[in-house]
Amino acid sequence: MTARKPTMADVARQAGVSLKTVSRVVNQEPHVRASLQQRVQAAISALGYRRNEAAARLARGATMLTLGLVMENISNEFYSRLAAAVEAAAADHEALVVFGSYEESADKERMLIESMYARGVDSLIVVPSAADHSWLAEHASLTTVFVDRVPLGLDGADVVLLDDVWGGRTATRHLLSHGHRRIALISDDDGISSVRDRATGYRAALADAGVPAGEELVVREMYDPGRVSGEVARLLDLPSPPTAFFATNNRAAIGILQALRERPERPAYVGFDDFALADVFNPGVTVVRYDTARLARAAVDLLLNPSPAARRIKVPVELVPRGSGELPPA
Repeated sequence: MTARKPTMADVARQAGVSLKTVSRVVNQEPHVRASLQQRVQAAISALGYRRNEAAARLARGATMLTLGLVMENISNEFYSRLAAAVEAAAADHEALVVFGSYEESADKERMLIESMYARGVDSLIVVPSAADHSWLAEHASLTTVFVDRVPLGLDGADVVLLDDVWGGRTATRHLLSHGHRRIALISDDDGISSVRDRATGYRAALADAGVPAGEELVVREMYDPGRVSGEVARLLDLPSPPTAFFATNNRAAIGILQALRERPERPAYVGFDDFALADVFNPGVTVVRYDTARLARAAVDLLLNPSPAARRIKVPVELVPRGSGELPPA
């Protein structure tokens, strides 16, 4: 059972002062004797009291709903599009969105969530890291919806996902249908559910076609296009190189493009996630695409319509052929 959070009344009892005095210290009002301030601050530290910013906001007459958005890295096009879509969906409900990026650091992710909780956000949308999230049970009063990934160690959470297995399977089937049998997988962190599901779809499509899934063609932990470019070059230099690639995120697809600038080979490739200018390359980049606005609206709707039962929404994806996925084996 989660321990009861200390209140201002608890602080007042600990410090031996009135509740009004504690309120004035907490709200940084003037004209409180230094000795009383010190007693109140000592009691706050001893009890671990934290001001409820939501209650303070309401006390000031401010009623705008505030949603927190915690995601991996706003510099990534997926997250910048998601942030814009969440803002648009929240605006329909006259809600404000504050957001932060944890940049692949689970510690920073927790710090951001704790900070938003302390500052009184009304609810949270989180794209979770691969770390354990069981600690979030301490904040059961804060309505939270997870997007794109299933949180580890937290049962009964509301989650909005893409149909990642179908996307991985469809991308790989598309390459198989154009004659490819040596298809490399450029992947991210297997601890992330969406990455695992896209890889599951890839392997399922190969199994359906009776094509062995060669582990020598699987590259994991790819976060940076520069590293992807190096790994693509390495794979193309194998004695039996791949003739096609499936990239599980937009950074990997960009890394493939970077590698192929310096290569004579023209392998086929399909990326998961659309990105700017994907349709202006020659050939255009074939991608698995989805409606980011639909993803955001679903998350905001779950936040504003809480339910005691956990809900899981799956947003469909589609294959968009543009040329790169339709190249035949050399």
